[in-house]
Amino acid sequence: MSEQETILTHHALLVAWGQFAQATGLVPALEAVRLSQKTVLHRPQTKVIEFLISILGGLEHLKDISLSAHPLDQDLAVARAWGQPAWADHSGVSRTLHSLSESEVGQLVQVTECFCQPFIDKEVTLALASGRIELDGDLSPRPVSDTSTTFPGAAYGHMDQDQVGLGYQAEVVSLCSPTYGRIGLSAVQRSGNTLSCNQALALVEAAERRLGRRPLRRTDLLCQRIEAMQPQREHWRQKAEQAQQTLQHAQAALEASQHQLEATQQALQELQEAYGQQGRPERPSSQLAKVRHQVQVYQRQIVHRTDKLAPTQRGMEHWLDNLHHWEQEIEQLRKRLERFEADNQANPAPLCAVFRLDSGFGTQENIALLIEMGYEVYSKPYANWLSAWIQEQTERTNTWQRVGDNAEMVAWPGVKFKDFPYRLDVGVERFWVGKTIKLTGMLHFGVDPVTQDLPGWFHYYNARQTIEAANREAKQVFEVHHLKVRAQPALQLQEQFALFAANFIRFASVWLADQCPQVPDGWKESTHPQVKQQVKVGAQTSAYVSWNGQDCLLRFTLHSVFAGRSLQVRRSWDFQPVLPMMKSCFFSSI
Repeated sequence: MSEQETILTHHALLVAWGQFAQATGLVPALEAVRLSQKTVLHRPQTKVIEFLISILGGLEHLKDISLSAHPLDQDLAVARAWGQPAWADHSGVSRTLHSLSESEVGQLVQVTECFCQPFIDKEVTLALASGRIELDGDLSPRPVSDTSTTFPGAAYGHMDQDQVGLGYQAEVVSLCSPTYGRIGLSAVQRSGNTLSCNQALALVEAAERRLGRRPLRRTDLLCQRIEAMQPQREHWRQKAEQAQQTLQHAQAALEASQHQLEATQQALQELQEAYGQQGRPERPSSQLAKVRHQVQVYQRQIVHRTDKLAPTQRGMEHWLDNLHHWEQEIEQLRKRLERFEADNQANPAPLCAVFRLDSGFGTQENIALLIEMGYEVYSKPYANWLSAWIQEQTERTNTWQRVGDNAEMVAWPGVKFKDFPYRLDVGVERFWVGKTIKLTGMLHFGVDPVTQDLPGWFHYYNARQTIEAANREAKQVFEVHHLKVRAQPALQLQEQFALFAANFIRFASVWLADQCPQVPDGWKESTHPQVKQQVKVGAQTSAYVSWNGQDCLLRFTLHSVFAGRSLQVRRSWDFQPVLPMMKSCFFSSI
């Protein structure tokens, strides 16, 4: 293609995003990953890039690369923008993806994470400048056909609308971003039977890995928790010792009865022989009758004491099990304390961070763990935990405060529960579904005075809908619910590429708006850049592409909804990353 040649593309924004990918070094980084597949017509790296572009373009199925109304694999303008000589047929892309190993996928994911890291670092710095960072975590279902047998690792679990079905769960965590609205930090595909209540720690660890930083662990609270468990441990120990002594006494009494029975039976036998030799009759008051009666007494006594021995044994085992469980829990908390003390010693610049989770994660242990890990926690109680308490408290109060169009709240600060080690701010939300009143609990631990501002608490917690919006965006825009591959490594790659695509478009929106005044106004708002419109419309609309060296001019055709607009897209990028010294000392006192 000559420098002055103008060609038509039906994927205008994919051209612009290719320019951004080239300017930021994404394309060379992906091409540098070594893939153990031979090149026939197209390099395997080209086909991986083509797979990423199919996700950026919102294609529902892999075959749409070749069989859509305007096939992506025939668009040479997009190929040039992404630095590729041409595209492969969708079948070739499928074969390459199927052959990827876990190690190769790991390297490709590392490229996308390295690409996002400077943006994440900068957004963390900006967020800390205004106070703290905010994290949200969730599980998002990825259902497949219940009759399918070709998806590795798929299992039955709760899918859309709480229906049980076959599929996967995506473990997702995101960062609230001052510039981009949100940035996805991690997306890991799990089996469909994965439960939220078992994944809180995994979400936190994924977030801390991507941030490269963490809060100061609350080792003082953890020490207090361990100390508070000692009286109960001593109680179980005393109970176990008492039960053991009772068991020993019962065993000794049984043995004594058995010895007495043996001796009495021996005496009975001797008397019977003597009475027989002497021809004496056995009368009710005779010595023989009395000894015979004594044998019967000892036999009944042994039966009685044997019957008592089993429950005594079970009682001792019960107390020993309680003691063993309690000691195990204390030992686990002590090991956690050792890890957290080491974390604090190696943490010169601790974060101030909030973690918001839905009720699926809100078990006692999860909430306590996040508190001890240093987070300000917003969540809801898991299952029926606190249901009885909530019902009892709400029956006694009439101080409901309006917090939304269909919601009222009442709250209590610093509530201490018997089955939880720390005081929690507890709120109850009351709302109507038709004529039915529903109650749901809300939990908070941290410095925010949430009980003094119930509307603020209500709206701040519900702001975690950003991650739910991210889940919907992944499904409706990047079509993650259409699993394009059926090999386990490639399935992980699709999940990671979808997360990356959402970040990439947000980063590119700021870059494009800075150099192209004619981009639609909605795309200029960096925190809400209308990603769906960019993907489903902008990436599927036609434009004429004219090249001037590495730069290009996009002129939308008359058939495009953006007719009359022109975008001069330069392959250049200016970005000031966060200096390493800023990451290690900036706001270290927060």
